[in-house]
Amino acid sequence: MNRKARVKDPASALPWEDLRIIKAIGDHGGLSSAATALSLNHSTVARRLAIVEEILGVALFDRLRTGCKPTTAGTEILALSARVEQDIINVARRVAGSAERLAGELRIATSDALLYDFLTPIIVDFQRIHPDIRVEVLVGNAPLNLARGESDIAFRATLAPPENLYGRKIAKVAWAIYGRRDDFLGRQPRLEDLYEQQWISYGSGLKGLRAFSFVEERVAAQNIIYRADSVLGVASALCAGGGIGFLPCMHGDLVPSLVRVSAVQAQVYDELWILTHPDIRKSGRVYAFMTHCAQAVIKRRDFIEGVGTPGVYNPAAKRDYG
Repeated sequence: MNRKARVKDPASALPWEDLRIIKAIGDHGGLSSAATALSLNHSTVARRLAIVEEILGVALFDRLRTGCKPTTAGTEILALSARVEQDIINVARRVAGSAERLAGELRIATSDALLYDFLTPIIVDFQRIHPDIRVEVLVGNAPLNLARGESDIAFRATLAPPENLYGRKIAKVAWAIYGRRDDFLGRQPRLEDLYEQQWISYGSGLKGLRAFSFVEERVAAQNIIYRADSVLGVASALCAGGGIGFLPCMHGDLVPSLVRVSAVQAQVYDELWILTHPDIRKSGRVYAFMTHCAQAVIKRRDFIEGVGTPGVYNPAAKRDYG
């Protein structure tokens, strides 16, 4: 064959994708059948083969009436193509396998109510998929310094996530006023009348909550008889009959002895955020959990936003504090 001078470094000029075409020609014995197998045009396969042969300066196939028969050089390139294909398959399997076999520790910071009602089943489901991941949960409302490694992920209901963290808002949390069910059988008081009752509210540690300011602006100080710095603390006092108060619907609707005594209050809401430090957001464990968590929340979004049925979320989670 008349060929132009071969390139000085064929490896630098030979596209790896063309090895797949060469292998298909060898496997199927002809250009047309190779084109069909690769979903390419016959002219594309013929052109790419001609380019490779020009780069190498040798013929890779003898064109016969019965098809394409590899030359000695073609046999070597076919062997190389097979090795490259197998290497790609092996590496892909190892990478996929390592993703499935995530291991190590994952530290998650969250509040008591989010953990108790919501996050625990999500974590358990995640560990069923990744049994080699060990989870440590840090419970509290105080901000954590993820940059110092105090936690890998922070799961927060907040309207002001720290600007130095990476994350996503995954839902809007609805709130309503709750009271003990036995105290409100057969009656639905007006909102204005509720302000005159005894209230359970949140302490100064949670004054950033819209529920805190809502109550402070509408309820006389002498009517706020009890405060707590956690949602669970307020819910417990409500169950004990201490008064009425705000709860996130995703918590209050799971307590059988409590009932909404108001509609969802549009002014009182939180945003549910899952946060991490930008430096570790692509870590296998962190990325896998954040993705799993976001997908789980999508299934529960109506419930979180106060319009779903509590039982759809987790009927086994219904609980009382009395």
